[in-house]
Amino acid sequence: MTEAETVWTVARRPRWIAALVLALLVAAGFAGLSQWQLARAIATGTVIERDTETVLPLQDVAKPQSPVTDRATAQLVTVTGRWNAVDYSIVSDRLNAGTAGYWVVGHFSAELGSGTANPGETAGLAVAVGWSADRAGAASALTALTTLGAEASGSAVPITGRYIPAEGPQDSDFERGKLSTMTPGAFLNTWKIPDAAGIYGGYLTSAVAAQGLTRIDSPKPSSAVELNLLNIFYAVEWVVFAGFAIFLWYRLVRDTWEREREEAEEAHAAASTAAEAKPAQVN
Repeated sequence: MTEAETVWTVARRPRWIAALVLALLVAAGFAGLSQWQLARAIATGTVIERDTETVLPLQDVAKPQSPVTDRATAQLVTVTGRWNAVDYSIVSDRLNAGTAGYWVVGHFSAELGSGTANPGETAGLAVAVGWSADRAGAASALTALTTLGAEASGSAVPITGRYIPAEGPQDSDFERGKLSTMTPGAFLNTWKIPDAAGIYGGYLTSAVAAQGLTRIDSPKPSSAVELNLLNIFYAVEWVVFAGFAIFLWYRLVRDTWEREREEAEEAHAAASTAAEAKPAQVN
């Protein structure tokens, strides 16, 4: 009998057939988990197409004092309100088509329509009105906007732009007036003119740049699908576990065969030694 036949003779014993069934069940469970992880990777990478380029009234997609929803994120919106000339700021570390620079950000008191909870009131909206490659250019534009805003004080105007979720709060230089993140809550602490209805959770990048500034590059959100690599890694990991369950069964079967072969060889050697030591019978 060959080595392979001997191993598979052991494998065909009832106990090892039962162990094989158990190993196959475990492997099937691992395979199911792998399939689930792959499905998760595809599901999380699926892009739900929505129209962000049709200009909608801001009050239809966002509410003051509320988080930015998926529907509102990167949506082009229009809103009517008044600029507050004393509340312009400069925000640093702003990329425009890959080039670092500065934004000039204004305080826009957005009017709430009749279909809102606070008709007739205004809510604060941070609006990035343009980009400059250097701080001096941003400061010059800010001065011009402040002067122009003071001259046109009280005039309601419509603005259009892309509504963006707020960034996280910055961790330094805020108290010295240096801003580097677009966080409406931080602007609220510096704005001198309050709004009765509070503040919007997101901010606007204006579709038209203010005089002396460059229009902010705010493209349509990408619809490229990116698979979740972590889920794919877990899927491969579960497949490895499934293979290991089968390998473990085979290894146990082979260990049993090797042990039984060694025991048989030892028994045979012991019997041979005993036969050689036994004195020959005298006739």
